[in-house]
Amino acid sequence: MSLEAIKTPINAELDVFEERFRDAMRSNVPLLDKITWYIVQRKGKQVRPMLVLLSARLFAPINEGSYTAASLVELLHTATLVHDDVVDDSNERRGFFSINALWKNKVAVLVGDFLLSQGLLLSVKKQQFRLLEIVSRAVKEMAEGELLQMEKARRLDIKEEIYHEIIRQKTASLIAAACCAGAASTAPDEETIQRMWLFGEKTGMAFQIRDDLFDFGDDDVGKPLGIDIKEKKMTLPLIYTLAHGDSATRRYIMNIVKNESHKTDRVAEVIRLVQQSGGIEYAQEAMYRYRQEAFDLLSAAPDTPARQSLHDLLVFVTERKK
Repeated sequence: MSLEAIKTPINAELDVFEERFRDAMRSNVPLLDKITWYIVQRKGKQVRPMLVLLSARLFAPINEGSYTAASLVELLHTATLVHDDVVDDSNERRGFFSINALWKNKVAVLVGDFLLSQGLLLSVKKQQFRLLEIVSRAVKEMAEGELLQMEKARRLDIKEEIYHEIIRQKTASLIAAACCAGAASTAPDEETIQRMWLFGEKTGMAFQIRDDLFDFGDDDVGKPLGIDIKEKKMTLPLIYTLAHGDSATRRYIMNIVKNESHKTDRVAEVIRLVQQSGGIEYAQEAMYRYRQEAFDLLSAAPDTPARQSLHDLLVFVTERKK
């Protein structure tokens, strides 16, 4: 199932959203307008706006509130990406130069602040305070998750339950907010809206574990990357391997991650040990468990083309090859 096919129930609405989003990015400051144009031209797969609009379409026709929700989520998502690149000192985003690489950190931080404030102003202007509450909750959790990961990374002592909490906050919360905000614009009751938050959260957890699996390679992914190991990020396959290995293996792996993660051959050794330990299969099982929980939540929604697209999108993000 391709993304183009998944978009079918909301194709026209996505075009309207893109126009609204471009308008929300505009500024009278020439430098800022130039940078936001650069961002718009390099948009990604637009999974989050799709989630907003499909979640809205589940319950009723898409309305002004749905478009505001999609723009708000995408503005805040873009702001966090710009700030993340500064925090991570990253020079690339989706194969293009990052904002901080082209215009330096100071400008990138201010651009992120501008996008964040545009999202806040848009929701206030439209008097969509419920949407603002939903998305602000996600941004708060994303910051907390990032800081929790930084705190734990210093000691490399992340246990599995902490890993799940980190990815719930860092990645799943914004996907949850996208589904919840979309539903809030059309759904009949609060219980339904909260169920869509949970659907998005489970989807986001599965999405992040799939992302983590790319680092180690498997039959689907192909060549391992080892990027997370080089950055000393503790992901589920590695956590499983450390928890189930003997003390000598644990010490060996920890020494490489702490002191030799810059050496490609040593990172490859860690990847080999993870593959041998069953860590890949364990993480895949966790991913499919979250996916099934999301399917179960989605099954309570009306049986419409939008529901089928959300089902297919969940399959797409967990089976993707990159």
